Amino acid sequence: MLTAKQRELLLFIDDRLKEDGVSPSFDEMREALDLKSKSGVHRLISALEERGFIRRLPNRARALEVVKLPEIRPATVTPIRPSVPAAANDTMEIPLHGRIAAGTPIEALQGTETFAVPSALLGPGEHYALEVAGDSMVEEGILDGDFALIRKVDTARDGEIVVALIDNEEATL
Repeated sequence: MLTAKQRELLLFIDDRLKEDGVSPSFDEMREALDLKSKSGVHRLISALEERGFIRRLPNRARALEVVKLPEIRPATVTPIRPSVPAAANDTMEIPLHGRIAAGTPIEALQGTETFAVPSALLGPGEHYALEVAGDSMVEEGILDGDFALIRKVDTARDGEIVVALIDNEEATL
């Protein structure tokens, strides 16, 4: 699954390749996504490459190839707003463990509430949800007030977004 910024960048690159036949420069990508620095673009490109959406072509400047696109382009989605909510049989209740800081760590608290989540968003393993407090993850498409779905794992790979527990007391995203 892609973050909003990753999706936005992928679609921007794809559109430019279709228009010009050349991928945009990092400065053009930075401006299009309204990022403050090119390092944010580098992180997004690396994440897209790791997830198999793009490929960097060797020995060529500005050489990116779109390997695949997300299943649904946001421009093709038509919102359906029924007057009475339909019953959703494909949801799961996962624990809502409170708030997580996106930035300066805050005290790690474990709540007792649950959060209904579409089963399609969850893979195998143990999951829980946290409400995001702070704005240090905005470039990754994670905003203050969002709910983050977390899968418990013992290890993380470089570039993955994780919940970091500091001295078993404070946590940050």
